[in-house]
Amino acid sequence: MWQLSEHKDWTRLEQEFAWVRVMQEVPQHARHHAEGNVAVHTQMVLTALAALPGFQALPLATQEIMWAAALLHDVEKYSTTVVEPDGSITSAGHARKGEARTRQILYREVPTPFTIREQIAKLVRYHGLPLWVFEKPDPQKAVISASLEVDTALLALLARADALGRYCTDQEALLYKVDCFEELCRENDCWGQPRAFATNQAKMHYLHKAGSSPDYVPFEQPQTSVMMMSGLPGAGKDTYVRQHFPQLPVISLDDIRQEMKIKPTDKSGNGTVIQAAKEKARVYLRNKQPFVWNATNITRQMREQLMGLFSIYQAEVTIVYVEVPAARLLQQNKQREAVVPLAAMERLISKLEVPSITEAHNVRIIAGE
Repeated sequence: MWQLSEHKDWTRLEQEFAWVRVMQEVPQHARHHAEGNVAVHTQMVLTALAALPGFQALPLATQEIMWAAALLHDVEKYSTTVVEPDGSITSAGHARKGEARTRQILYREVPTPFTIREQIAKLVRYHGLPLWVFEKPDPQKAVISASLEVDTALLALLARADALGRYCTDQEALLYKVDCFEELCRENDCWGQPRAFATNQAKMHYLHKAGSSPDYVPFEQPQTSVMMMSGLPGAGKDTYVRQHFPQLPVISLDDIRQEMKIKPTDKSGNGTVIQAAKEKARVYLRNKQPFVWNATNITRQMREQLMGLFSIYQAEVTIVYVEVPAARLLQQNKQREAVVPLAAMERLISKLEVPSITEAHNVRIIAGE
């Protein structure tokens, strides 16, 4: 990340990074951004951020994180911006896609320590929340859930800079929304800190049951436990399982695939492999036998499907995410028995979604530097 923020010279950033250069080509709606394109807006946000007393009071390391988040907050507007027939300009979904792009940049292009990278990625993901939280179906749940992934005080600071770094007629209203966001977070004990829950079961119940209270503690207790592995091929999941769960049975999609003689590139065959794995899992779940589910599980959708199965049997799930730096990952992949082709590995890296604490009872991060 320091490669981004060491000099803070826009011309140099444009020279070094294509994703900075392209900002010049992305228009914005004049009603919300009369200053011009995304490049102009981003520079104004960076200037506004540096002038905020709240930013100046931060430790230097946190200032660098905030600066990088401001630089990247609209990085995916180039791929989401649409000029409507009436001339209006929208960029729906740019924050969600921006999180993924930020992760890719800070994993491959500008190698950044895991914890710092994920703080920046989540600030990008939620940068618009303080401005639009009261348009959410459940604003309380929106801020509580976000607090588990991002520091809401830093998020509000970024949103304030975002509002100041533009020319618009509703700037005062935007800043008032940031103030209201802060009050909502304070009321729900999640300002600058994650909302605390009585138990992990209470957290899961609140996040995944509509109309529930964050203070409710379910009477039901988990009936068994599942360790769900997550990580790119070659990251070291198998080694971690052997070292840390030698006593547990393991459901390995790779092993089942080899037993069935189905190639990883066989999409229809992969469905057969997954169904066979789920049948094995049901046996363990019915018998209340803890086990390990060992597969890549690199997208939230993959993990949610499994969580749906495990929750039926009231299992407490721990996601264990294993990561190594990109260069080391590619080297370890070459040493595997079943080497993943480079093009396929690149596609998998582009899809990577790091597990969130909102997805399971527990999330364990094993990130080697």
